[in-house]
Amino acid sequence: MKRRKLDGVLLLDKPVGPSSSAALQAVKRLLNAEKAGHAGTLDPLASGLLPLLFGEATKFAQFGLDAAKEYVADVGLGVSTDTGDAEGAVLERRPVSLVDAELAQVLERFRGELSQVPPMYSALKKGGRPLYELARAGQTVDREPRRITVHELELVSRRDDVLRLRIRCSKGTYVRQLAADIGLALGTVAHLQALRRTAVAGLRLDRSVTPDDLQALGEEARLAWLLPPDGLLEGLPRVELDPAVADRFQQGQAVHPAEAIAKGPCSVYRGQVLLGVGESGEGGLLHPARLIARV
Repeated sequence: MKRRKLDGVLLLDKPVGPSSSAALQAVKRLLNAEKAGHAGTLDPLASGLLPLLFGEATKFAQFGLDAAKEYVADVGLGVSTDTGDAEGAVLERRPVSLVDAELAQVLERFRGELSQVPPMYSALKKGGRPLYELARAGQTVDREPRRITVHELELVSRRDDVLRLRIRCSKGTYVRQLAADIGLALGTVAHLQALRRTAVAGLRLDRSVTPDDLQALGEEARLAWLLPPDGLLEGLPRVELDPAVADRFQQGQAVHPAEAIAKGPCSVYRGQVLLGVGESGEGGLLHPARLIARV
């Protein structure tokens, strides 16, 4: 059967188990879609919001990758593993002894801009090889610390030696490493027991559909879950261009909008029709960055 061209964003509630790529391919087959991608990988152990992009929406994947993400993480204290999560082999066990006041003080230290050393079990490369390959071979190599930002860090609950945390953080943040670092700061060790992503930029989990529920629907009902291609751009400033100016912008020319706009990326429209993403620079000049294909 010939695949069809679909344009839009589908918010999938990925279950624990499949990779992000496998989840994407399953939905792509279900919708018989021609072109698809996703905006931010979730590990097989993780569940939650996975924005799937179809057709013209794939042009805006980077805005999902670069956006802040929100998670609910279960952090198991007293046990560390080689992978930093529940799938790894136990490396160490330590006693756990802390009071609420101490926990609050430690969590405060992990808010804001931080320096984080990426874990060995990550897809970052060293000498052309992913770190996880080196880790599986029993190797440990030096990793450069990276700057990350933890915008929000909230204790949701504590049950015995398991902390449930709500975390809103910048791209590039390894929640497994954050869990391990919090454990050490509390005078023990820790690993990530479970992770659920609840938001990507302005998109939230409560607007998502599970693969099973999508499978159970008819074709028309499945397509109703597609948001417009600008779904990932909700957090960007919006600029509307007059028709003549919009024509020049669509032709790839830099233009002067009627209204002044702040520097940086913005979503650009002719009325209610999305033209693409522009980048505002010096003198208020708006440069095309990613354009929707003209029909």
